[in-house]
Amino acid sequence: MDLADLREQIHDGCSVAVQVERRIRGQRDPARVWMGLRGFGHDDAVMADYVLLNDPTADTDGAVNCTMALVDFMRYFTGRAIALRLAEDGANVAVIYAGSADKAEAVVNEITALGVNAKAYRCNVADSAAVNETVKAVTNDLGKIDILVNNAGITRDGLMLRMKDEDFDAVLDTNLKGAFNMIRACYSGFIRKKSGRIINISSVSGIMGNAGQANYSASKAGVIGLTKSVARELAAKGITCNAIAPGFFASEQNARLLYNEDGTPTARTEKILAATPMGRFGDSEKDLVGALLFLLNNEAAGFITGICLPIDGGFSAYSGV
Repeated sequence: MDLADLREQIHDGCSVAVQVERRIRGQRDPARVWMGLRGFGHDDAVMADYVLLNDPTADTDGAVNCTMALVDFMRYFTGRAIALRLAEDGANVAVIYAGSADKAEAVVNEITALGVNAKAYRCNVADSAAVNETVKAVTNDLGKIDILVNNAGITRDGLMLRMKDEDFDAVLDTNLKGAFNMIRACYSGFIRKKSGRIINISSVSGIMGNAGQANYSASKAGVIGLTKSVARELAAKGITCNAIAPGFFASEQNARLLYNEDGTPTARTEKILAATPMGRFGDSEKDLVGALLFLLNNEAAGFITGICLPIDGGFSAYSGV
């Protein structure tokens, strides 16, 4: 795969909050869904903070039939794929963005072209007050939240010896505290409903660690610990909390790591593929979105909570990189 091929697989990111309404045995059964996401941009951009609300009565094939959704994005390859998949199932989408309003509106236009409604909001998940206000606005506008998916992640890479305090703090504030803020803001609503789905997007770096990413790896490992703690707190109320740990995907986020400017693979690319038993990079639309929809499916995953599911082609099972 050259750089041009890689770029064709890259999508602007988004995060979605959805109010779902399904027909079951001929009756209307409303369920709300929320998903927030911040996309990945440059050094100080946000990789993703999804808050995804989904229909807990979805069919076992993972399909979701939605009538209302909320999207938060900058530029992250899985976000747009998730938003469009939900929109294809009927979700009206509200875009929450912290960066480019033009990118947010572009995703809104794609969604409305599918025959559903869309609207844009602005939010920074590292700011607890902003998160509280956003969740309040979403609840007022769209209804109660059923499912929350957090995928916050910025990078400020560097060797620990040279890492500045502000670079460490910024990554932890967005990646870990952002997920905490979102869960806390939705917590009481889940308790009152005695139902809900929470999915936190971690990373294989949070499982294995990665040289030059002490801040990022710590934040994503923290997301796994947060997931397990929240799962224990909420299990008795019928609320599940799980994590997904993506490996290496064909994305703009990884372009500089995997390919030279002339489009040729880097030495690191060859090592990563050699260390991935499946011998390929992940596909966001098939691999990650499929896993996400599975964990949002009440019939298939209603008894699963507190796990971290690696989506990495076996990368985290191998220690040769």
